[in-house]
Amino acid sequence: MLSRQVTVGNVLGLHARAAARFVHTAGTFAARVRVSRDGREMDGKSILGLLLLAAGRGAVLTITTDGPDEAGAMESLVRLVEEGFGEPCV
Repeated sequence: MLSRQVTVGNVLGLHARAAARFVHTAGTFAARVRVSRDGREMDGKSILGLLLLAAGRGAVLTITTDGPDEAGAMESLVRLVEEGFGEPCV
């Protein structure tokens, strides 16, 4: 099991489109993905779960991956968040 903290840097935070990108990326891996913020933990493959985290810009998320391809999943998901889900981080 791997766990890392990342900070949401894009202007709009973890909104619907960003959450969809996260879920799509997580879904390409067999590993179980969990995302937590401020004591609330959600399934990283659920758009609704991610939206309930209400993670705005600057929020710190903890991503946990567990499974046969956990390292690849972690690398891809951390990169996605750090790159602002493909959106401006100005």
